[in-house]
Formats: sequence, structure tokens, C-alpha cells
Amino acid sequence: MSENLLPYDGETYYFGTIFSSEDARQYYESLLKTIIWRNDEAMMFGKKIITKRKVAWYGEKEFSYTYSKITKTALPWTKELLALKKVAEQRTNANYNSCLLNLYHNGTEGMAWHSDGEKDLEKNGSIASLSFGAERKFVLKHKQSKLKIDVWLESGSLLEMKGKTQEFWLHRLPPTKQVFEPRINLTFRIIV
Repeated sequence: MSENLLPYDGETYYFGTIFSSEDARQYYESLLKTIIWRNDEAMMFGKKIITKRKVAWYGEKEFSYTYSKITKTALPWTKELLALKKVAEQRTNANYNSCLLNLYHNGTEGMAWHSDGEKDLEKNGSIASLSFGAERKFVLKHKQSKLKIDVWLESGSLLEMKGKTQEFWLHRLPPTKQVFEPRINLTFRIIV
């Protein structure tokens, strides 16, 4: 087990690369082709925003998942997603029933500060995040103390957030002009 990155109020573990560079490349290419990608939508200040970043939502049944006031319905698992889910479950010792995928075309696409605290998610449950493609910086920030922790997510790596992390910490993927390649991120979750 890797060490908890958070000094207090939560648990976040970075396992480093758990796939060989060859396996990571193959998963990346396969996910790029086989996943049904859609531009993400969010409601901000009463307006519907369409992002450049693409997303996909998969699960063991047609779960509905609402975030940013937009509801998505899960598509059935692909064989690659089932294989990746199994690996994530073995490493984190958790069981997942759904996966939200993000496709960032390059470093200019990121994710703003947020917590994954939607009511559909299991409270204090595990979220396993797999990364394929470009290496990107991931930042956690404590909601009260404002302490920041940076993690570089390599291709083929696994990060797990659980416990009180979503309650006390925000996280983001900051945009950068230094990254030109795409990154695919899979976040395995537990919908209740």
C-alpha cells in the first residue's frame, strides 16, 4: 500500500504506474477508439456550457448521474473497462459499479477546483483514478487551511481518493501550455 498523501482530513493514495508503458499505450489507443465520447455539458450561472473536454459514463446498469446540473445515463461496460475495473478493484480493495471517463485533448483543457460530493456517490467511498496518455499535474487543496498537494499523474498510474477526502479537500487538473498530447482519465466510482 502506498502512503497517504494527505496529512489530515482524508485519504489519497498514489500507487504510481501499475501498467507497463506498452500496456498503458495499448489501453490509451483502445479507449480512444472504443469509448463513445461526448463533449461535456455543465450549467453555469443559468447557462448551458459545452466543454472542449470530452466525457463518457459507463456502469453495470443504466445509472443516472447528475453533476453540474446535467444528468447522464450510464452505457454498458466495454471489455476494456471491465478489465481495468478489475485491476483498480484489486489494487484499492474496493468494488466499483460505474466509471466516468474524461478525454483532455491537450494541456489547455483542465478541470476547475471541485469535490466529487454528488448525492448519488457512496459517502466516503473510494474513487479510483487511472491515467493514460500525457502526464499531468493533479492538485489537492484543503478547504479550510488551503494547504496544496501536487501529484504528477503518469501514464498507466493509479490514484485513489477515499474517506473524508471529498468532504475536506478540493481537487483540480490545472491547464498548462506545456502539454500537447491527449490524456484519458478513468474514475471508477460507487453509485448508490
